[in-house]
Amino acid sequence: MEWWWAFIFIFGGLMVLLASGLPIAFSFLVINIIGIYFFYGGQQGLTQLILSIYAAVTNFSLLAVPMFLLMGEIMFQSGVASSMIDTLDKWMGTFRARLSLLAVISGCILAALTGVPMASAALLGRNLIPEMEKRGYKNPMIIGPILSGSGLAMLIPPSSLGVLLASLANISVAKILIGGIMPGLILALFYSLYIILRCRFQPHLAPIYKSAHLPIRDKIGPTLKHLVPLVVIVFLVIGIVIIGIATPTEAAASGAVGCLFATALNRSLSWELLKRSLMNSMRFTVMVLTIIAGSTAFSQMLAFSGASKGFILTATSLDLPPIVIVIAMQIICLILGCFMEALTILMICIPIFFPIIESFGMDTIWFGIMLLLNMDIAAISPPFGLTLFVFQGVAPPHVTIRDIYTGVIPIFLIEVLVLVLLLVFPGLTLFLVSFMTK
Repeated sequence: MEWWWAFIFIFGGLMVLLASGLPIAFSFLVINIIGIYFFYGGQQGLTQLILSIYAAVTNFSLLAVPMFLLMGEIMFQSGVASSMIDTLDKWMGTFRARLSLLAVISGCILAALTGVPMASAALLGRNLIPEMEKRGYKNPMIIGPILSGSGLAMLIPPSSLGVLLASLANISVAKILIGGIMPGLILALFYSLYIILRCRFQPHLAPIYKSAHLPIRDKIGPTLKHLVPLVVIVFLVIGIVIIGIATPTEAAASGAVGCLFATALNRSLSWELLKRSLMNSMRFTVMVLTIIAGSTAFSQMLAFSGASKGFILTATSLDLPPIVIVIAMQIICLILGCFMEALTILMICIPIFFPIIESFGMDTIWFGIMLLLNMDIAAISPPFGLTLFVFQGVAPPHVTIRDIYTGVIPIFLIEVLVLVLLLVFPGLTLFLVSFMTK
């Protein structure tokens, strides 16, 4: 069978299963069983499928995923993150759009504590929307900043999706996590500039209001109690990986322990909280491992059928510069992001895209970070961006889905701009990675 017939059969069957409403993991599992049985020779292929699934889910680097998820659950369930937002608000002063900027700054810190964009969106929405509406903020300065702040969790470590991408693509987890820091901070800077400039020309979007003046001594106590422990946790997760004294898995474990201490310091640690956090992180971990098992087998099926090799040879033989093909890959992901969620896109694209990038001799960490940013864009891309639906769930009833689509457009454009910058200037991604290597 020619490779393109195998390619059409595999992806056509997968699209039919996904369109039927079958869960992602089971869609991949069904097409894997049929494809491997057909292409690899019956029972022998099924035996190989079982071995590949076992190898995929026992990967040491995947231990970081449940630890990062546990961190996010503890922060979300305990109220520590809410206390952090209140403390930051005390330092923000009375300048225009301070609550919108607070959403971006809080999003940066939450990104380093939760690693899950949807959790950040729910937390920021619940804490900031009521106050923003009370102070007369209009939808563009409510929706955009909150969604932008929550999306930073896709890039800034501990990014759970970053760990999954690195595991599926067989690249360094540490480098993909550290490589996301600089693009994440650049995004936060661009968001802040957008908020400041838009409010300068449209001041009615974020009216200035008076707030109670607090002396410094009244700010120091909450800062020591609610912010300093979180800074220590960020160091336990990111700092020890950069300076090379721990692997991402070890850093994830130390971060989870740090979150428990911060919760105890906040006097909100209880057996009930610990039970809820463990159960929620366990459920998500099982889902993730099931998806990884399906994705790994999917990659092997593409290899067995010859579809991967044929696709790579075709792509590399095109009379086009490699950068044009990379741009085409990003555009494909942008289009898929309008109709699929990030995990599905990664599972489909990684087995095809990364071998091509390697054959071109390009840096896989650079490409992986661009793919993560593309997944952030997918999370806010109408009509099926998952983060948009989470935001709608915590927003007041009068905020319609149309308002959310309109409010997210500037954020979408900013993220596309940063994606172009990463494409043109790979050093923005690889700077901290090279420092870590040294």
